[in-house]
Amino acid sequence: MSFFIRNNQTTGGNKRKINGHVGKTKGKKKSVKKSVPNDNESIASTDEELAEENDRNKFQEYESDEDEEETAQEKRVRLAKKYLERIEEEERDRAEFEQGAVTKRLHEEYLEEKGRLRKTVASNYVSHSEPIVLKCKEHRDSITCICLSGNGKFLYSGSKDGGLVKWSLKERTKLKAIKGKRKTQDGIKCVQCMAVSSDSKFLVLGDKGCKDIRVFSADTLNHIKNLQGHRGTVTGLVFRKDTHTLYSASEDRSVKVWNLDDMAYVESLFGHQSGITSIDALARERAVTSGGFDGTIRIWKIVEESQLIFNGHGGSIDSVKLINEENFFSCGDDGQLSVWGCLKKKPLCSVPNAHGRDETNNQPMWISSIATLLNTDLVASGSRNGTIKLWQCADSFRSLSPLFEIQLPGFINSLYFTPDGTELIAGVGQEHRLGRWWRIPEAKNSIVIIPLVQTKNK
Repeated sequence: MSFFIRNNQTTGGNKRKINGHVGKTKGKKKSVKKSVPNDNESIASTDEELAEENDRNKFQEYESDEDEEETAQEKRVRLAKKYLERIEEEERDRAEFEQGAVTKRLHEEYLEEKGRLRKTVASNYVSHSEPIVLKCKEHRDSITCICLSGNGKFLYSGSKDGGLVKWSLKERTKLKAIKGKRKTQDGIKCVQCMAVSSDSKFLVLGDKGCKDIRVFSADTLNHIKNLQGHRGTVTGLVFRKDTHTLYSASEDRSVKVWNLDDMAYVESLFGHQSGITSIDALARERAVTSGGFDGTIRIWKIVEESQLIFNGHGGSIDSVKLINEENFFSCGDDGQLSVWGCLKKKPLCSVPNAHGRDETNNQPMWISSIATLLNTDLVASGSRNGTIKLWQCADSFRSLSPLFEIQLPGFINSLYFTPDGTELIAGVGQEHRLGRWWRIPEAKNSIVIIPLVQTKNK
């Protein structure tokens, strides 16, 4: 305990008792005062100062050591978490590899390159939602043909009155339009067929009013040039995939090859005995055509300068569509839907009366259009009675099973699947695209977008 020993009678100096002994301090020299927190009036003795200082130093050293231990601990925890994350990532990669994800992708790319890729998706389609109808004043007559841009964002449609319209599929709105020919001005008389390049640079169409191929900018619909050479009306157009090579078919029974980079004619192919009604192609340098009333389908091997001939329909073959490089579909006025393979001259599978019979004359319903979802097992067909049927291919394209039907009033003149398979787009008209044999007054000349409903395990 701190205390002072004062001797008022002694003037020689103050005495302090230290450790039981009396010591004498020097005269008039004040002792060192050290302030203690919360006790400003007390002065600590030398021993107490040393003891408190030692205790304080020990406490600070303890705190410093504890801080250093916590920092090291945090570092160890951080490194451990990082190591665990790396292990988890490696395990995920290993699991994906073990499940065959990489192998499956490489296999699909190989099959697609060879033209034999087939994804099984048709069984996931169960029904459809309410159709969305697109109409415009440029299409006052029947819709004859439609086509989609490579990215699936834009839709192009043509009609019998010569109207050409570009649509936004996402916004469901008309972007640009060209009116058909009028008495006082030039223009397109009737759009027979159309096609757009994979990069959406060129849009080409066949006009019933002339024998030329009209080339437009797919972006602005500005006219670029007319390609001349056919001696009859152009009835079919298709671009080779990812190129600007164009194949055209005509009523003059010929197929012509064009290079749109140079806007030049390349060569002509002959063989059909009747006017060609449709044409299709994918990535290979070959095209498949339907010969109408000559009853044949021909595959033109451009490089080999040869052709393969297929027979199987009992009437006019009006449409042909590839589903991959090895298989294709055909339909016609005999009501038969057929599946073909490139290596066999007869159909792999045929469905007679695929859309039933007409009650008035007991004739098969004329199938007017086909759509295929590329490299899958899903197909759609449209008839003149306004019925659209979706089909599933099975047993290596050796069987066709119906999935469900969609009823629309009018002639189903053209069908297209969106690239992702979520929607089916139909071109509907009051008349058949090839003539005026029938007329359905209650039908509306319009584009119909049909959202397709799929199960979750798509």
